[in-house]
Amino acid sequence: MMKGGLAGLMKQAQKVQDNLRRAQDTLAQIEVEGSAGAGALKIRSTCTHEVRQVSIQESLMGDREMLEDLLLVALKDLQRKIDEVSQQHMSGLTGGMGLPPGMKLPF
Repeated sequence: MMKGGLAGLMKQAQKVQDNLRRAQDTLAQIEVEGSAGAGALKIRSTCTHEVRQVSIQESLMGDREMLEDLLLVALKDLQRKIDEVSQQHMSGLTGGMGLPPGMKLPF
C-alpha cells in the first residue's frame, strides 16, 4: 500500500515538474515593458529577464542624472510587471499545492 502511494506521489511530482517547465517556456516568450518619464524611457524584456529593447528619447540624453533616475524607475516598473505576469502564469500550477501566499516557484 505504501509502495503505491509513493509511486503516485512521484508521478504527481513529475507532472508538476513538466508543468513548471512548460510555464517557464511560455514566460520566456512573453514580453513586458517597463517605462518612466511618461514613456520617455522604455525597457522591453521577456518574463525570464532577457532584455530585448531599450528606448530613450533624445531629450533625455543631455541630463545624465535624470536619465539614471528614469532608468532605475523603468527597471523597477519592468520588474513589477514581470512579477505580476509570472505570478498569474504560475498560480495555476501552485493552486493545489498549499504554498503560503507570496511564495514563488521556482524557489
